[in-house]
Amino acid sequence: MAKRIGLLGGTFDPVHNGHLAIFQSFVGSAHIDELWVLLTPDPPHKLDKNHAAYSHRVAMLNVALEEITQISISTIENRLPRPSYTIQTIKALKKEFPQHTFIYCLGGDSLSTFHTWKEYELILNEVQLLIAKRPDYDHSSVSDTIIAKATFVDHNPISVSSSQIRNLVKQGNSISDLVPVQVEDYILTQRLYK
Repeated sequence: MAKRIGLLGGTFDPVHNGHLAIFQSFVGSAHIDELWVLLTPDPPHKLDKNHAAYSHRVAMLNVALEEITQISISTIENRLPRPSYTIQTIKALKKEFPQHTFIYCLGGDSLSTFHTWKEYELILNEVQLLIAKRPDYDHSSVSDTIIAKATFVDHNPISVSSSQIRNLVKQGNSISDLVPVQVEDYILTQRLYK
């Protein structure tokens, strides 16, 4: 059955409540039928030993999303040639699932740098963009070409970052307010980010 699939990429190291909030904003928007979370392999500029292996990041997404039916995890980028570029991922998915319509999802803050992405014009030829609009964000600097392909959905961001969580864990501080309880349990059990 043909569906409108939202695609949202990231390293999710670890997945946190801010990610879950944006996932829900996209899924609840009525613009997509499902959201596929594209887990990016380790980018070359993030070789810090404090990062979790790909398998751990998959596991954390699995436990965080196990009760949400409209969201799936895609590990396609782990099978594609490196470095992993969005345009090659989109083309590979369109080839593998020609029946679906793909829509690329972005946080509002990423929209202002979208023009720096590799072959961003080709991405715009392949997909529409779905943007989680931050209440305080000004998009006036974004080109008309990009805005013409963008649909905005309401989103109230939660102020938390993966690097903040990794630092808190390393220092032995609590992260219980920042991640789902299953993710916290996984991090502590596996002794990640120590």
